Amino acid sequence: QVLLVESGGGLVQPGVSLRLSCASSGFTFSTATMRWYRRAPGKERELIATITSTGDSTVYVDSVKGRFTISRDNAQMTVYMQMNSLKPEDTAVYYCNAIGRLYNHWGQGTQVTVSS
Repeated sequence: QVLLVESGGGLVQPGVSLRLSCASSGFTFSTATMRWYRRAPGKERELIATITSTGDSTVYVDSVKGRFTISRDNAQMTVYMQMNSLKPEDTAVYYCNAIGRLYNHWGQGTQVTVSS
């Protein structure tokens, strides 16, 4: 059974940090490209960060560059998103996604709300 379980979301004030985790099982994590998406209220789902299977390359959407960092631990089958200097516009449900040659797996999402 494939599972991707996000955690680490919450309600925070602007300027603080959060670290999201996505614990995975049921597939070969070490060969999967991992992505974080988010869906803000009333908006389309947005790809915000990608990390290659080995972790040697990352890509970010402009709106999070310099503030968010995606990383992975293949031994723990977990992908992370360190989110610094959070802004109200970062409020969204955050989803992790695993892409392989023959699969495309999604987690259930974790809510991040940035509000004063």
